[in-house]
Amino acid sequence: MMNSDVMGIWNKRDDVLVHQAEPYNAESPPGALTRRITPLDSFYGRNHAPIPRVDPESWRLRVDGLVDHPLELSSDELRRRFPERSVVATLQCAGNRRADLIEVRDIPGQVSWGPGAVSTARWTGASLADVLAEAGVRPDAAHIAFTGADVSPQAQPPQPFGGSIPVAKATSGEVLLAWAMNDQELPVAHGAPLRVIVPGWIGARSVKWLRRITARAEPSDNYFQTEYSILPAEADPLRAGPGDGITLGPIALHCAILRPAKNARLPSGPTEITGFALAGDDRTVARVEVSTDHGRTWTHADLDPPDNPWTWQHWRTTLTLPPGETELVARAWDSTATVQPESPATVWNPRGYANNAAAHLRVLCAP
Repeated sequence: MMNSDVMGIWNKRDDVLVHQAEPYNAESPPGALTRRITPLDSFYGRNHAPIPRVDPESWRLRVDGLVDHPLELSSDELRRRFPERSVVATLQCAGNRRADLIEVRDIPGQVSWGPGAVSTARWTGASLADVLAEAGVRPDAAHIAFTGADVSPQAQPPQPFGGSIPVAKATSGEVLLAWAMNDQELPVAHGAPLRVIVPGWIGARSVKWLRRITARAEPSDNYFQTEYSILPAEADPLRAGPGDGITLGPIALHCAILRPAKNARLPSGPTEITGFALAGDDRTVARVEVSTDHGRTWTHADLDPPDNPWTWQHWRTTLTLPPGETELVARAWDSTATVQPESPATVWNPRGYANNAAAHLRVLCAP
């Protein structure tokens, strides 16, 4: 439950699960994840610093680095000079379902995210590719870096949040510089006046409160570019260097059970099981399977088609559950025939990122 001050800033429902009030970190309630588009009052929030104070009148977006024509654009200029585009895209925090990894082994100092650090919105803005084309990205530029206005004390010394993506992704048409969310002006809490939306990639690359875009020969040297990486299980995250991990980009294949709820008490017999799956990058989910006998047998779920390659797909099936305790297991296959790992223990890492193990959920059925 949020206090009134935080509620006023974030304008969220009472049932969002708030892990931290400042910086604000909260996950969507399961009921909100059953919808194709997540309402603004239910959309998850992931932050590393307080909301920055940005004056929309004096705000300018700088585009610089390895470009032929550096740009400095106001909000009005950005909207006037570039065609408006929209995309429906699912954002997911790289730490989603970290709580399952913490059950395997403790991960000190990290937010214990459940399965709700994921949401979907309709984003509207200018294509990043259009802006980069006007700036004239040079052939020696291989990465596009983003810098926000939010200064995080997590980095030492403190620095603005940032990161980068390869030029090939940046110049694909789906990456947006968004000023609207669900057909409303982008809320300050979600990055106004402008944020990046990088569909199919971890949420950390969709930098909020954007103020600078830089074309570079190398990936961003921002602290958060390499902090979001998978370290070997034996590594000490406090001593890890930039080259010690696998830097995260595209979302890993993911599946969640939304209904019934964890540890629900149900009547035995036919029971509807529902959830969503997300493939990440430009892949789609090809199949979802559900098991009630620890993976000895599987039932194919009915799977909704995706809006595009960058959105979740909801699924459902009806299974007959026996009296007593049952563990439901759901796993997804993507369009490259990749399947989720069986257990969180196989993907444990000391920062708790990219848990894409099959979903496990226990219920108790009455006779």
